[in-house]
Amino acid sequence: MNIKEKVETIKEFAEEIVTEEELIKLFEEKPHPIAYDGFEPSGRIHIAQGLLRAITVNKLTSTGIKFKFYVADWFALLNNKFDGDIKKIRIVGEYFIEVWKACGMDLKNVEFIWASDFIKKHPEYWETVLRLSIHASVNRVLRCGQIMGREESTDNPSAQILYPLMQAADIHHLNADIAQLGMDQRKVNMLARDVFPKLNMTPPVVISHHMLLGLQFQETDKIGIDRKIAMKMSKSKPETAIFMTDTKEEVFNKFKKAYCPEGEEQDNPVLEYAKYIVFEKFKKITIKRPEKFGGDLTVKSYNELRDLYLKKEIHPLDLKNTIAECINELLEPIRKHFKTSKKAMELEKQVLSFQK
Repeated sequence: MNIKEKVETIKEFAEEIVTEEELIKLFEEKPHPIAYDGFEPSGRIHIAQGLLRAITVNKLTSTGIKFKFYVADWFALLNNKFDGDIKKIRIVGEYFIEVWKACGMDLKNVEFIWASDFIKKHPEYWETVLRLSIHASVNRVLRCGQIMGREESTDNPSAQILYPLMQAADIHHLNADIAQLGMDQRKVNMLARDVFPKLNMTPPVVISHHMLLGLQFQETDKIGIDRKIAMKMSKSKPETAIFMTDTKEEVFNKFKKAYCPEGEEQDNPVLEYAKYIVFEKFKKITIKRPEKFGGDLTVKSYNELRDLYLKKEIHPLDLKNTIAECINELLEPIRKHFKTSKKAMELEKQVLSFQK
């Protein structure tokens, strides 16, 4: 790829690039920049973390980028996942890696780094955290609380202050040129961009990917108005998420109950999964419709699917069933791996026991 093609490949999944000019310059100076993402081992892994992450990483590495996956076990401890039991957290981290190996992620240019091991080997890391803290106000750091899945509050543990400073330090010590995380992590990445120059450190290019919606919406009633609030996919609300080892029956049942407003694209999770996952894996799909409604319909792009849906030529139920079928097909290799690999079976068994 030339540089323009590399940037266009990244723009296929990036919701925001800060900045595109810096990204172009980075590719001009480095044929193999380093990008990183960190993940907390926090239970079962859903398709936004699994299928979508594999698609994103494969696009990045196809441009020559080297990718570092930061297994943020100490961060999960700070966030009190599994009551801070680091042994359980490590097992869940191994489970995540096993899922990625099974779901088509090209691992040739991917490195997995455990946070606890890395920080122990680099004691200078803590000096960076201290220096960052000098240049970041308490209010600014607290506003980053959403990266932990928490709302800003003075009642939260003081880990909410330490966590963003450590995450910013990760970027520097991993030698990451690019911070490639979800839009929910934007605030801490922008904190790093603002503070790094004060410490004579190079700020990262920030590439933020889209956060998939959950399948169901939260009913609310504020100031007398009934409305629906879109929620990102969350394992804390399992009925809204498709997990990587869900059975075929679970996949179809969740899609059957999914929010899918007829003729509407905005806040439509079923269309989102078609856009960000299905048409990244399939060149065409077949919408199965009763003969009296026109019979089966072959669709070759997301834009074509969207236009037909907006014209109400595709019924929500037919769309749900088709996308459920596609997602289920993509999950079959992962289910097979977790049924045939002794290591994978044991890891999943342990993770499920932790959640109980």
